[in-house]
Amino acid sequence: MYLVDTHQHLWNPRQIPCSWCAGIPALNRSFDLTDYRSASAATPIAKSVFVECNVDDPHQLAEAELIQRIAEQHPLIAGMVASGRPENPGFPAYLEKLVTLTKLRGLRRVLHVVPDAVSRQPLFRENLQRLPACNLTFDICVLARQLPLARELVNACPNVTFILDHCGVPDVKGRVFDPWREEIRALAERPNLNCKISGLVAYADPANWTTADLRPWIEHVIECFGWDRIVWGGDWPVCTLSSTLGRWVAATHELTTAATKEERAKFFHLNAERIYRV
Repeated sequence: MYLVDTHQHLWNPRQIPCSWCAGIPALNRSFDLTDYRSASAATPIAKSVFVECNVDDPHQLAEAELIQRIAEQHPLIAGMVASGRPENPGFPAYLEKLVTLTKLRGLRRVLHVVPDAVSRQPLFRENLQRLPACNLTFDICVLARQLPLARELVNACPNVTFILDHCGVPDVKGRVFDPWREEIRALAERPNLNCKISGLVAYADPANWTTADLRPWIEHVIECFGWDRIVWGGDWPVCTLSSTLGRWVAATHELTTAATKEERAKFFHLNAERIYRV
């Protein structure tokens, strides 16, 4: 059964500045499509969705235009979630430029690198509500402590289709289930929110994690969101801090062996194709 990877990064800090990588030596280099093809070669990944890399301001449009050019030449990249700054007054004009890119499927603003007040601003929420008219989604990237913030945002924008990245960034290594567990249950009550099962290996013990360590987190997300509102993401190359992409693929396959063929198809590709239009 083939996979749609809904969370793939590509970056070259020398081409487009990406300052956050400087503090993580293993990531502070170029990761291009050739590298991704090599990492995914032994997996059933058939297509991917590029997700913005939190590049330095004001390089968001340059990143999106670069990925558009790459995707036009390499159909492996079937769609793109571009960076955006909905808190800025210039966002409508920026969005007008973005929507000319045919691979655009959604936007993301990493919220754990800015004050919590940013997503609470009326302008931020007003600008997000421009997305449905453009047939665009919004990826929510927050830390576990910020899940109530995510709930506020989803409640404020009921017409926007949201995807929660990385299962809400739980502390897998520390096995801190609460309040993450109840926050995920509450979030799943919002029908316009989907959950991306990705990134978990990055929050596990990098040297000693096992598939069993991931099981309770993944099973809880599936229990809360159901099989129709989950998608799979590789989070490459961030996943390489603790796992190969192939090992993460194998772990998620192992953890869903009890599911039906239809349920696995929804998780591994059908939901992604519907939500991200790929």
